[in-house]
Amino acid sequence: MTRQRILSPEGAELLEAVEQMKAGKKGRVYTPEQLLAISARQSVSLTQKEFARLLNVSVDSVQDWEQGRRSPRGAAKTLLNVARNHPEVLEKLAS
Repeated sequence: MTRQRILSPEGAELLEAVEQMKAGKKGRVYTPEQLLAISARQSVSLTQKEFARLLNVSVDSVQDWEQGRRSPRGAAKTLLNVARNHPEVLEKLAS
């Protein structure tokens, strides 16, 4: 009997990237900052626009972080870590 694991979206994407690498294909590469921004927003289940409003930053900033054009720094990086590790805190702020 085999046991199947349920993967998070990030885990599934990483597994897919490994499979692509084994097949000789180039998968998408994310920086740690991109993964932080993406997983933080997904942990509170908000759109980019909603998340930007909650963090009091522009939608362009959220998009830039997620697409790797810019990296979050300072207070923004701290807020992203709070969102990722303690989404209930930001969910309270959003309601």
